[in-house]
Amino acid sequence: MSAIAIAGTALGQAKLVEKVTKKGNEIVIPYEKYVLPNGLTLILAEDHSDPLVHVDVTYHVGSAREEIGKSGFAHFFEHMMFEGSDDAPKGVHDKITIGNGGTNNGSTNRDRTNYYETVPNNLLENMIWLEADRMGFLLGQVTQDRFEVQRATVKNERGQNYDNRPYGLASEYASKNLYPCGHPYSWLTIGYIEDLNRSMLMT
Repeated sequence: MSAIAIAGTALGQAKLVEKVTKKGNEIVIPYEKYVLPNGLTLILAEDHSDPLVHVDVTYHVGSAREEIGKSGFAHFFEHMMFEGSDDAPKGVHDKITIGNGGTNNGSTNRDRTNYYETVPNNLLENMIWLEADRMGFLLGQVTQDRFEVQRATVKNERGQNYDNRPYGLASEYASKNLYPCGHPYSWLTIGYIEDLNRSMLMT
C-alpha cells in the first residue's frame, strides 16, 4: 500500500504531530500523524511494495452514541452512506473503485464508523473526493424507497448473524448482563428489530 489516509486531505497546511520510524530490526509500522486546520487527523503510512493505496476514513461515532429506543441507528446510517451523494449518485462509488480492480466497504462498532477503499494508487485523490462528497452531500440521494431497502437489509443482517444462528444471541445476552440497563454498551451495534421498525425518514 502506498498510503493509509484517515480523514485526510492535502498535507500542505497540516501540522505534523507525531512521526514513528523503524529502528534496526524493530517490528513497527512507520507512520506520520498530522492534524489539519479543520481539526481532522491524517495518518500516513507509506509502503511501496504494491502500487496500491488504502484510504480509511474513520468517524468517532458508533452505537455508544445511541439512546434507548434508537439502537442500531449508527449502523443503519452507515448503510445509507452507500446510497450515493449529489455529485456521485448511487453506483458511481462502486464503478470507480470496483471498476478499477479495487474494493470498498464500511463497518460500525460501538465507538467508531469507518469507510474504506483499496484501489490503484493513481486513484488516491478520487477516493478522498468520494469520501468528502458523501459526507457532505448525502441527503439529496436519500429517498423513502432507499431507506426501506436498507432497513430490510439491516434486519436481514441481524437475522443472519444473530437471531437465526446457533448461539447467535450469546453476545447480546452477554452485553445485557455486563452493562447496566440503558448503558449504550448494553445493546449490540446491529440494534433491536423493534427500534429499526420505529425509525422514520424525516423530510
